Amino acid sequence: MRKILLVLVSILFVNLLFAQYEQDSAWIKDNYTKLEKYIPMRDGVKLFTSIYIPKDKSEKHPILMTRTPYSCAPYGTDFNSRLWERYWRYYARENYIIVTQDVRGRWMSEGEFADVRPFNKNKTGTETDEASDTYDAIDWMIKNLPDNNGNVGVFGISYPGFYSTMAAASGHPALKAVSPQAPVTDWFMGDDFHHNGAFFPMDGFSFYSSFGKPRPKPTTIGSPGYNFTIKDNYKFYLNAGSLKKLGEYLGDSIKFWHEMYAHPNYDDWWKARDARTAMYNIKPAMLVVGGLFDAEDCFGAWNLYKAIERQNPSANNKLVMGPWYHGQWASSDGTQLGNVKFDSNTSYWYQNNIEIPFFNYYLKGKGDDPKLSEATIFFTGENKWKKLDQWPPKTTQPRPIYLAPEGALSWNLPTYVKAGSYSEYISDPANPVPYTEDVHFRRTREYMTDDQRFTSRRPDVLTFETYPLEEDLTLAGPVIANLKVSISGTDADFVVKVIDVFPDDFKYPDDVPQAGKSAGGSYLMGGYQMLVRGEIMRGKFRNSFSVPEPFKPNKIETIEFTLPDVAHTFKKGHKLMIQIQSSWFPLADRNPQQFMNIYEANPEDFKKATIRIYHDGKNPSSILLPIMR
Repeated sequence: MRKILLVLVSILFVNLLFAQYEQDSAWIKDNYTKLEKYIPMRDGVKLFTSIYIPKDKSEKHPILMTRTPYSCAPYGTDFNSRLWERYWRYYARENYIIVTQDVRGRWMSEGEFADVRPFNKNKTGTETDEASDTYDAIDWMIKNLPDNNGNVGVFGISYPGFYSTMAAASGHPALKAVSPQAPVTDWFMGDDFHHNGAFFPMDGFSFYSSFGKPRPKPTTIGSPGYNFTIKDNYKFYLNAGSLKKLGEYLGDSIKFWHEMYAHPNYDDWWKARDARTAMYNIKPAMLVVGGLFDAEDCFGAWNLYKAIERQNPSANNKLVMGPWYHGQWASSDGTQLGNVKFDSNTSYWYQNNIEIPFFNYYLKGKGDDPKLSEATIFFTGENKWKKLDQWPPKTTQPRPIYLAPEGALSWNLPTYVKAGSYSEYISDPANPVPYTEDVHFRRTREYMTDDQRFTSRRPDVLTFETYPLEEDLTLAGPVIANLKVSISGTDADFVVKVIDVFPDDFKYPDDVPQAGKSAGGSYLMGGYQMLVRGEIMRGKFRNSFSVPEPFKPNKIETIEFTLPDVAHTFKKGHKLMIQIQSSWFPLADRNPQQFMNIYEANPEDFKKATIRIYHDGKNPSSILLPIMR
């Protein structure tokens, strides 16, 4: 009976939502005019721009723009459905001039496209970059669009988040507010395609097989991607055997893919593509937004905000991080991710309490100064928003927790443990640890909070955990892994995962009792091992990302790296768990476990290795936790 009721409620909700969309669609089409213009840049290249202008003449209107490599379709007279299907409809009700622009060299815009085009702080004359293209677009709109009030805002998610970052560096006086959301910031250190030097083939290959194809002239038609004949992503990438083979699958036409292969280390080519190099002299109000569980650009949101703070101490720069997957804050449902629930619609709260008031104030002068907290952060576990005057919070104190024998975690330095105490496993590239339990074709977004019990049962994953906590434990800031390791080969990867272990009797209030996924009910949450944060480190970069170094077999060395920031409360009765492994496949590429250029590795180069993690008084391994008091 309960299932039938839930189905009926779902049907009613969908019908009401569709009716609302129909009503909003009709209103927007009655109250807006669509224009399509080619806006000239300083070098003569023209960028295709879709412009939706309110028919209302009672006041002047602000301009809200997104610049994108993903198309401002539909082209022609049809309206963009985001104007009524997304919360953009609220901006339409506020009579914003809403603008979307194809960036240089993409879709209907002229010119040559360059991925994460480097910022040129010394450009002169007709030299261009994405900041100058934004400046020229804003300048044209202010001078040519009727009834604009002279105020411009820019926002965008993911790659459009990168273009929003570049907009902030444009210096145009009409640009009053910018919101980079999940912004692509550094594609070698932590966004999308590399994490600490480890390549993420599943994301990169599926994306670039279509996005990276050349577009010799403006077009409204996108390119098809790779024709996958194997729909199991683990099997497909394992069968490919090497990154070299993936490059052969793509052929020679996809320029950026082969440029990445040609730059295996963090050299000047990569450093020029770090968006943070443009973050000086920032004048507009900034609202940096990201998701705690963003599989693509969690690194970008945290670290762009920190760079603006560090390089512009007086900037009006705010941070919002919610419990979201990539772009979930722009969706209609922010109540949960995968099996983990958040007790409220966090997306709706963000849209109505943060973003819309932010742009209304700075672009329309509407409402009181939002006086946003420096950091508005949702803490999972306790499922509460916290408004903080800095990030990490002033009350955060780093404290190490030490790995101990027999899978224990201890707050005390293990001086009592005999020298040479270690835990070990054999890392076999032929049988890498999967990133998720289920079989998928595309990379999931839910893996960021997935149950880790399936990896706890593998012999090539080390698991350390506390006793049930006697009081709540809140982490707020970056987590630093400090491991003392030895390996039998000359290179290896190290994956560290921070996990919240739920009590065995845990269930959400509305869970269907004793119902599993196969029964159509809720996932069994008793004993759930929630991934709070995971990150990989390519061992050869342990001393320098620019100059990799081989390991000396069986010599104890230090692996220290920083995981993206955490905002999570481990509730009383839960346990804190740390897992360590050397593969995370096919999320990250396999390490041959020999020191070499992995982009040139052949299948026969991949070797088993014995990995030891030490936990004695002389060689203590620890995780530095940002504990909020």
